[in-house]
Amino acid sequence: MMAFVCSTLPLDQMAFHIPLGSEMTRNLTKADGTGNPETAMETALAEARAAAARGEVPVGAVLVDGTGRIVARAGNQTRELNDPSAHAEMLVIREGCRATQSERLTGYDLYVTLEPCTMCAAAISFARIRRLYFGAEDEKGGAVVNGVRFFDQPTCHHAPEVYGGIDEKRAGELLKGFFRDRR
Repeated sequence: MMAFVCSTLPLDQMAFHIPLGSEMTRNLTKADGTGNPETAMETALAEARAAAARGEVPVGAVLVDGTGRIVARAGNQTRELNDPSAHAEMLVIREGCRATQSERLTGYDLYVTLEPCTMCAAAISFARIRRLYFGAEDEKGGAVVNGVRFFDQPTCHHAPEVYGGIDEKRAGELLKGFFRDRR
C-alpha cells in the first residue's frame, strides 16, 4: 500500500508516493509531540469502531492542532442524531470551531478513516484545514481522489494538503466487515 500527497494539479501530475511505515508517514500520524505511540489515525480508527458498535457506519475523525494535540474526535452519528450531516468530519470541525471560537481552523490537521464525501470536503475547504489525512478511498462516495475531486475544482477556495492511504488496510477492513455483517 502507498500513501500519496495531492495538490490542485491534474491527476497525472499531482501525486508522489510515500511508502506506509516510512519515517515520514510515522511522523505524519503522531497524535502529539511527546512521542506517544498512539497516533491520530489510531484514535480515528477507535472512533470508527465505537461508531460501528452504535450501529453507525464506521467512520472516525480526529482534529489535531499545530502542536499535535487532539482538539476533537468523533465517529459518525447520523442515525443517533437523526442528522444526515452528522458525519465524523463535520462533527470534529464543528467542535474544533467551537473550541477555538473561530470559523477557520488554519494550522489544524484532520485525520479521517475514509475519504471524505463532497459535503465534508466543502466543510474542510471552508474551515481552511491545513492538512487532510485519510485511510481508505471511497470509490462510490468519495470526493477527494474519487468522484468530483472537490479540491481540484476551480471553484474551491482552499485546498488542504492531502495524504491518502494512511492505515488504509485497517480502515477498509473495518468498513467491509461492518457491511458484510449486515448482509
